[in-house]
Amino acid sequence: MVSPAWCRMMAAYNAEMNRRLYAAADTLDDALRRADGGAFWGSIHGTLSHLLWGDTIWMSRFDGWDPPPVAMQDSPRMVADWPALRAARVAADARIAAWAEGLTDQRLAASLTWFSGISGREVTMPLWVLVGHVFNHQTHHRGQAHALITRAGARPGDTDLPWVVDLAALGILP
Repeated sequence: MVSPAWCRMMAAYNAEMNRRLYAAADTLDDALRRADGGAFWGSIHGTLSHLLWGDTIWMSRFDGWDPPPVAMQDSPRMVADWPALRAARVAADARIAAWAEGLTDQRLAASLTWFSGISGREVTMPLWVLVGHVFNHQTHHRGQAHALITRAGARPGDTDLPWVVDLAALGILP
């Protein structure tokens, strides 16, 4: 089972990596951000928009956020404006970090039941499994975005968690 400390660490990692990716993507022109690079969600913009969609759908289940206004297949176009997407990402990362701060072992061990539109049925799983999925999903698609951004000529920087996150500031290391 994952711990509250792990969730805080992953929320901090998520926020910092998003900051780095968006800063690097900001150096590219909009046509490069929107060019289909062959990733699952197409472009840099589409992949980052899908990431926001994924975080939003899961946080609607975990923490009562409003669900995304579009279905998953439309997630690459959920936020069409680059500055609006960047601002929504910053706000979402802050909310995810605040949510992670309030997690307990008991909450993570509890089950969550939701209707899965993808599977077309009600599903129940322990929250810790789903939280692990969310952070893994973020890392997976951020890796795709990182590759697209790097190929476009920008440099997002290091992605290695122990050197990206200040573990002492999170109270994880002395």
